[in-house]
Amino acid sequence: MAPLKAVTLTHVRYPKGDQLGHFLAWVSLVPVFISLGGFISHFIFRRELQGMFFAVGLIISQFINELIKTSVQQARPETCFLLETCDSHGWPSSHSQYMFFFAMYFTLLTSKGIGLWDSRNNWIVNSWSWSLAFLTMYSRVYLGYHTIAQVCAGAILGIFLGSLWFWVVYSVLSPYFQAIEESAFGRMLYVKDTSHIPNVLKFEYDNARAARKKVPSKSN
Repeated sequence: MAPLKAVTLTHVRYPKGDQLGHFLAWVSLVPVFISLGGFISHFIFRRELQGMFFAVGLIISQFINELIKTSVQQARPETCFLLETCDSHGWPSSHSQYMFFFAMYFTLLTSKGIGLWDSRNNWIVNSWSWSLAFLTMYSRVYLGYHTIAQVCAGAILGIFLGSLWFWVVYSVLSPYFQAIEESAFGRMLYVKDTSHIPNVLKFEYDNARAARKKVPSKSN
């Protein structure tokens, strides 16, 4: 029988009885929650081009991470024996790279006034994204999955790729957003671009209320 291998996507271990380790194990899964819960839900319910290209950038970043890991082949710390992760490489940390890409891109996005809410609240959501990034980076070292050098390399690469991809989307691709909206693909899937609307939540709220007023009352 061939040796067994765990699915590393959610295979996170922590010392039994360690409450901080238990908390950080959940923090370590934040990239999974963002990918499956955040971007998939975004596509199903909103289908905005900015969000779609944000997700594409994260996918490209992860492919680059795997390419570098395969090329460098730096081992994980000695704790990999307990965690059963010695068959995978550690430099750079993909979790760290993912979260710092997310935080950097998200910060640049809101700095341009692109988002769902009033720009006056940007500092709150940006603080949240950077806090999660640093917590995720710390969790990977605390739980023994990576060395400090490996998570720092992931963070630096994530910041660089997040900045680079934002420039590509904002300067190169966004001028084509209207054409994508008007294309057969865009019309079929109701793909849209709302980056020109300062406060999308208020815009949708006001329009939903206005549309409801035009609906005949059931009592009539």
